Amino acid sequence: MATRGRKKKIQPDNAQLVLAALAEERIERVREILGLLHPADIARLLESIPPEQRHPVWALVDPEVAGEVLLEVSEAVRLDLIQEMDSAQLVIAARALDIDDIADLIPDLSDEIIAAILFALDKQDRQRLDAVLSYPEDTAGGLMNVDTVTVRENITLEVVRRYLRQRGELPEHTNSLFVVDRSDRLIGILSLGKVLTSSPDARVSQVAERDLIKFSALSPDKEVAEAFERYNLITAPVVDENGRLLGRITVDDVVDVIREGADREILNLAGLREEEDLFASVWQSVRNRWTWLVLNLVTAIIASRVIGIFESSIEKLVALAALMPIVAGIGGNSGNQTITMIVRALALGKLNPENMRKLFAKEIGVALINGLMWGGLLGLIAWLLYRNPQLSFVMMAAMALNLLLASVAGVGIPYLRHKFGRDPALGSSVLITAITDSGGFFIFLGLATLFLL
Repeated sequence: MATRGRKKKIQPDNAQLVLAALAEERIERVREILGLLHPADIARLLESIPPEQRHPVWALVDPEVAGEVLLEVSEAVRLDLIQEMDSAQLVIAARALDIDDIADLIPDLSDEIIAAILFALDKQDRQRLDAVLSYPEDTAGGLMNVDTVTVRENITLEVVRRYLRQRGELPEHTNSLFVVDRSDRLIGILSLGKVLTSSPDARVSQVAERDLIKFSALSPDKEVAEAFERYNLITAPVVDENGRLLGRITVDDVVDVIREGADREILNLAGLREEEDLFASVWQSVRNRWTWLVLNLVTAIIASRVIGIFESSIEKLVALAALMPIVAGIGGNSGNQTITMIVRALALGKLNPENMRKLFAKEIGVALINGLMWGGLLGLIAWLLYRNPQLSFVMMAAMALNLLLASVAGVGIPYLRHKFGRDPALGSSVLITAITDSGGFFIFLGLATLFLL
C-alpha cells in the first residue's frame, strides 16, 4: 500500500495531546493536531486509544486522508473504524487512494460499498481495479500498481524528456521507465538516470537495460519480497504469461508484505489466531487466544501425570522436586531458539530436503555440546548443594538428553508443518514447550529412579 508523500510535522505524544484536547471538548484543537500528522501517525494514534475515544477522534480526521489511515491501521482496528463510516464517507476515502490501495481496502468492505466505489470510478480506473482484483491477494498481481510509465525503444531520449515534462507528475517510487513493444510486451527498463545523463540524440534501445528482474502475475508475494531484499530493488515489473506488462511493484508495498509476515510470525509463535485490537472486548480476546491455551492445558496435564508416575521417587529424594524444573526450563528455551532459526530459514526459502540432513546433524551436535557443558555445570552445582555424586551425574545426563530432544523437536516440528502445507510458526513454541516439559520430567525422574533409588 502506498502512503502519499506529504510534508507533515511529526509531533511527540500525539495521543496525550489529542486526549487532553478531547477531554476539554476543544474539538478544533483536536482537528488541528490531526491536520499536522502524517496518516501513519494518525493510524498509530487511533490504535493506541480505546474505542470510546477513538471514534470521536476518527470523526474529525480529514476525509481526504481517511483512506490512507485505514490502510495503515491494523485489520482489527480498520474493521472497527469502517463500522463508524457511512457509504458516502467510504467512497470519498477510497477515491483519494491509488488503484492498488483501493484493492487492499475492498476485502474489508460490504458489497454495497464496493458497488458505490466502482460506480464513482471512471471506466479506465474500474478496468485497472478489476485487473488487480483478478489476482489473489498474496501474489505479485494482487500486489502490483497498474500506474506505469512506458516508452518505445525506437524513440530518442529527447522525445522521452519532452514526454515526461508534458506528463508533469510521475507515479511514486518511479526510478525507471518500462520499454515495451507495440503489443505491450516488456523489452527492458530505462532508468531515469540514463534519461538525464545520456546524449539526447541516443535512442532508447541503445541505453535500455534488457537484463531485468520481473515477476509473473502469479508469483507469491514472499518470493517478490525476497527478490526485493536480495537485489535492493525499488520497483519491478509484473508481466502476464505472454510477457505483456501488467503493472509494477514498488518497495513500499514490499515493506508492507515483510512487516505483515513478521507480525504474523510473531503471533503464530505465540499461538494467537489473529492480530487483535489492543482494546478489543474481553470476549473477542478470549476467542483469539483460547485454542492454543486449551492445547497447553492438555500438555500441562500430561506433564503433571509424568511427575505423578514418579511420585514415590520424589518422596524419597526431595531434591528431585527442586532440580527437575531446571532441566525442563533449559530444554524449552533451547528448543525455542532452534524453532526460531528454522522458521526463519523456511520463510527465506533456505531449507530443502537436500540440506535438511546436514542441518539436523549440526543441531544435534550443538545440543550435545551445550548439554554436556551446561549439564556438567548444573551437575557441579547439584554436588555442591547435596553432596551426592549420583545426583550430579543424573543432572548432567538429563540435561544433555533433554537438549537433544529439544533439538530434534525444534527442527522437526516446523519442518513437518511446512512439508504438509501448514504454517511452520503456528503454535510451534507451545508444542516445543510441551515436549521439553514432559520429556524433561520423564528423562530426569526416570534416570533418578534408575540410579538413585
